[in-house]
Amino acid sequence: MQIPTFQDVLRARQQIASYLPRTPLYSYPALNELLAAQVYVKHENYQPVGAFKVRGGVNLIARLTPEERARGVIAASTGNHGQSVAYAARLFGVKARIVVPEGANPGKVAAMRGMGAEVIFHGPTYDEAKSYCEELARQHGYRYIHSGDEPLLIAGVATLTLEILEDCPDLEVLIVPIGGGSGAAGACLVARTLNPGLRVIGVQSEAAPAAYESWRQRRLVTAPNRTLAEGLATGVSFALPQQILQEKLREFVLVSDEEILRAIAWMAELAHTLAEGAGAAALAAAYRLRDELQGKKVALVCSGGNVSLEQLQRALALRLQEQKQ
Repeated sequence: MQIPTFQDVLRARQQIASYLPRTPLYSYPALNELLAAQVYVKHENYQPVGAFKVRGGVNLIARLTPEERARGVIAASTGNHGQSVAYAARLFGVKARIVVPEGANPGKVAAMRGMGAEVIFHGPTYDEAKSYCEELARQHGYRYIHSGDEPLLIAGVATLTLEILEDCPDLEVLIVPIGGGSGAAGACLVARTLNPGLRVIGVQSEAAPAAYESWRQRRLVTAPNRTLAEGLATGVSFALPQQILQEKLREFVLVSDEEILRAIAWMAELAHTLAEGAGAAALAAAYRLRDELQGKKVALVCSGGNVSLEQLQRALALRLQEQKQ
């Protein structure tokens, strides 16, 4: 697989500009106080599907051949990748099928169906849904859209980091959530071109550390996948993002699901922002690293806002319990 270049990112921005808004980069005094730093939130939760992946979906489906469009597309997802594919497929008149785990976020499933995609439930985890998705693609000839090993996806999602560095060129630290790793891979590609001194930090749940362990061991590994943050929930690592991360990412931290829940509540309380688990993970990591981030300009990628009511309730209950102690 060919690693996307910075030129690919610039072409992706041109491709998606007519379809997707530029998302804001906002700073909140209460977050600044919490971390004793100048903190900026990149609001990918403001995207039409509520998550960053739509950038890659539009960039890829816009460039499908007529033959690929006629065959239709299929993808496996815990929610956000599927919404991205469904949204882009509707834009360009392509039939989309999304395979999701049986316990997929109901709101994300409803959104995919609302955008015209056929949703297929299979297996208890993303990894089993993905295997079934690949089988269906082989059987029926659908264009399979992998959530990580697609250069056009990575180039598309990299445009969010391009926007961050245009809005804040003197940024010192960028914290990016990692599930499959496309967003962090794109961040590294852009940062190494525009601001080589930028400290890019990846963050993943310790309850689903496949990407972290692959990055640490410098080889593709599998790991348990038990996190509540579906945007981080993969038990396998993806080859193309890992190739980029192993070369360009210098820091990678793990946080607990409890830290992620606390960060969901903080995002609501301190930044008036609805964040799903993956979208709050950057804040969880920043709080863990707060001593070394003091006084610095720090951007947090809020990758998505598609939190379920159940998970939001758990996060707020945890926060209220802590306030009473």
